[in-house]
Amino acid sequence: MSNEPNTRVTVVDIQMPFLSMVVFMVKAAIASIPAVFILTVIASVFMAILSALFGSGMH
Repeated sequence: MSNEPNTRVTVVDIQMPFLSMVVFMVKAAIASIPAVFILTVIASVFMAILSALFGSGMH
């Protein structure tokens, strides 16, 4: 255990080349596709359970 006080750090600027940032954003967009698919499946299962419990409302 350290006796040093907590030090707060604030980042005010990031030096990053434009092309590197574009590549990073494209990779992030591609990586989000499976996440959206998984969240859609989870939401569909949740809505199916709610529909089974409370009725779908369509007769």
